[in-house]
Amino acid sequence: MRVLPRASARRTVAVTAVLPMLVSAAVLVAPAALAGDGPTVRLPVLVSGLEADADCAKASTSVAKALPWEHQSLELSRAASFSTGAGVKVAVVDTGVSATAPTLAGRVRVLGSAGDDCVGHGTFVAGLIAAAPTKGVAFHGVAPRAEIIAVRGTNERGTPSAASVASGIREAVDAGADVVDVSAALPSTSRELDAAVAYAARHDALIVAAAVPDPPSRTSASSSAPPARDYWPAAAPGVLSVLDLDVKGQRPTKALLPVHVDLAAPGDAVVGIGPRGHGHFIGSGASLAAAYTAGTAALVRSAFPDLTAEQVAQRLVSTAYPDAVSRLDAYAALASVRDRTKVDGTTAAVPESRVSMPDTSDGDRATRMGMLVAALAVGAVLVVGWAAVVVPRGRARGWRPTRH
Repeated sequence: MRVLPRASARRTVAVTAVLPMLVSAAVLVAPAALAGDGPTVRLPVLVSGLEADADCAKASTSVAKALPWEHQSLELSRAASFSTGAGVKVAVVDTGVSATAPTLAGRVRVLGSAGDDCVGHGTFVAGLIAAAPTKGVAFHGVAPRAEIIAVRGTNERGTPSAASVASGIREAVDAGADVVDVSAALPSTSRELDAAVAYAARHDALIVAAAVPDPPSRTSASSSAPPARDYWPAAAPGVLSVLDLDVKGQRPTKALLPVHVDLAAPGDAVVGIGPRGHGHFIGSGASLAAAYTAGTAALVRSAFPDLTAEQVAQRLVSTAYPDAVSRLDAYAALASVRDRTKVDGTTAAVPESRVSMPDTSDGDRATRMGMLVAALAVGAVLVVGWAAVVVPRGRARGWRPTRH
């Protein structure tokens, strides 16, 4: 399967042309505040990997009750009336997914040792995809009724390799995943990884992957962004590659850029869950943008079960908001087909894009009648105008009608 051939639908990002539009002074991965209705809440930062001597991620004591900006950007509240991802299996190939995370409880199928998520990144990603709504909290996953398949694609500290990602993709496909979310963005591919991507395509599993690696927890002030380049498996044919954007629709300063990318989605300073507890974290990176896209793919696969993986990818791209890199629109991906059935069983009619023109079967007669009406209307306007100007002037000069 070749979802987006390089020569046609897949966009090639020219650094000299696109960089000025995408780069801005946005929030980097640092402690951030979530603003909204009510008091400001500061959330701890979640990283994508841990140092060898670092402790596992601890539970957050901060709860984000305000509506995250990314929910507004994707119009998730409107999308939910069409689909919630029911019946779709989304594999998360990452650091693992905690099966005890409260908002994912009962919907995580663990493969091997992937139920132990020391880093917390995989659980964060799974939460973006499918976290259930919680009373009093605005945050929830894109597809809260989807099933998560937890697959380890890194070592226990969060370091990926081509072999571990390839193995994770194959395990996910064998487990029946409809969508495979891959957080890793590797500087090179391998025969084994290419074969795993092809294996997913043959089994109609859509791979959604980060177009670039997530930013490190510490960035040198003097460092500059390297030239654009591709990363894998995002750059492989048949993979939907996703780039991260901030609340302004821009990229962080000195952010990495790929050569090829399919979509952009929220991924800077986004809210998510941790591997334990009811608190929230904040994170940044293309892996999080990929998670939002994978969740949207689950919505589409649930709403349109007859679509192939390739057709789902094409739908996400074709309904995206046009920009330098097209921006994901979850609502448009679901509502762009007429007469879609909502989750409550009612029908939501989407307005026709065509304009209804009048019947022209009696065209000549209608034309003549129209011309007559128009002529009478113009004549009436001229008479009224003449009377309003000429009659007062005549009376001012002593003019009176002549009597015979």
